[in-house]
Amino acid sequence: MRIISGKYKGKRLIAPKKLPVRPTTDFAKEALFNILNNRIAFHEVSFLDLFAGTGNISFEFASRGNSNITAVDADHGCVQFIKKTSEELDFAIHTIKSDVFSYLEKNKQNFDVIFADPPYDFDTGQFERIINLVFENKLLNADGFLIIEHSKHTDLSNVACHSESRRYGGSVFSFFEN
Repeated sequence: MRIISGKYKGKRLIAPKKLPVRPTTDFAKEALFNILNNRIAFHEVSFLDLFAGTGNISFEFASRGNSNITAVDADHGCVQFIKKTSEELDFAIHTIKSDVFSYLEKNKQNFDVIFADPPYDFDTGQFERIINLVFENKLLNADGFLIIEHSKHTDLSNVACHSESRRYGGSVFSFFEN
């Protein structure tokens, strides 16, 4: 994986092979950040990365000047990799080892952008649970949005608060807003 823009543009990060992850492809990530470039000022937003995995999306936010990042993952190895890499690159990424659903039920902090990249084999009910927890617990600021990355075989367009979906290869980014 590589950082595509910002302070560490072009930097390759090598995650341990044993991590249980499916990182967002550079192609899909570049497309996502082209969309975000037109919507947010990276250095001003609070960002929550759910199912953070290797921290790929968090590192991209940090490289673009964001210092208000929380990354949540249930896997100890993933959390340790994000912590170690953040320290090496002097990124301010707050890591939390937690089941995402438990985190969403207990968290009281609000965010401008929430990104979730759950396993592609989640059923629609599991995706809806993420969306419902975010909106029921008012975790998004007024102009904030939730982005869920999922397989092209999953359709979230009929879920409440859905605003748009963008497909890139086998990946889809679905956006949800208040």
